[in-house]
Amino acid sequence: MSNSRVFTSELSETVIPKPSMVQEILSLVKIGIVNSNLITTFTGMWLAFHFTGTHFLDSLDIMFLTLVGSSLVIAGSATLNNFIDSDIDPLMERTKSRPTVTGRISGKKVLIIGLALITLGQLFLFMTTITAGVIGLIGVVSYVVIYTMWSKRQHVSNTIVGSVSGAVPPLIGWSAVDSDLGVMAWVLFLIMFIWQPPHFYALAMRRCEEYRAANIPMLPVVKGFKTTKKHILLWVIALLPLPFFLLELGVGFVVFATLLNIGWLILAIKGRNQEDDIKWATKNFVYSINYLTILFVAMVIVTVI
Repeated sequence: MSNSRVFTSELSETVIPKPSMVQEILSLVKIGIVNSNLITTFTGMWLAFHFTGTHFLDSLDIMFLTLVGSSLVIAGSATLNNFIDSDIDPLMERTKSRPTVTGRISGKKVLIIGLALITLGQLFLFMTTITAGVIGLIGVVSYVVIYTMWSKRQHVSNTIVGSVSGAVPPLIGWSAVDSDLGVMAWVLFLIMFIWQPPHFYALAMRRCEEYRAANIPMLPVVKGFKTTKKHILLWVIALLPLPFFLLELGVGFVVFATLLNIGWLILAIKGRNQEDDIKWATKNFVYSINYLTILFVAMVIVTVI
């Protein structure tokens, strides 16, 4: 008994270390989102190099300015998102440990950091092409103002509205090399745009009660799981024709991308008869993350083999 008490006492005295300031900053800028968007930005830029006959070694300055500039813009926009959402983030499990909630970084500093990152990032983008800079600004305004400050808390279509900003990274990458955005560049945009609703609807199903507590009108909260699963299926179906607009990447790529789409379609169809909706939503969420990474990496690979 005494040993048990000693052990219990030791546990109660255990101090959970606080995150380092570097960890807090990485959380503030949503480094995971920055990294995932970096892949799509790079792909857009790489394909522009490929189809304009430009060797990337001759444009290392463009690569640096584009990748760093877009990363800073996305990081700054995410920081402002945290600043604006500091009142609802404490209500959600996945956001309640953000530095804007814990108070480790003051609201004033967060605002300054966000604006500074966006300003520096935009400067870098405008140093590539005016088009890249303008698209970067469109991404900032659509995410920070139209999505975060307006639609997120008021409309069930908030996910679709937010998908605009999430789809611009490949356009930024492409336009930094070639301002004349062709069909392929816009297909990359459409892939990103259409991919986001089924991805975030799956996440919203998993976090439905948290969104409900925060009074965020996500589709599963307002319309329920049955309707959400139908919407996921429809958005996945909308992805099916897009690979056929990328024939310049080769028949092999089109077949590969179509197989990825069919795999997601099968998973989405299975949702109609799933009893464990959360388990099914988790599978969809994981598939969507892998889908995007594999698809965009494959676009780069087929141009170098």
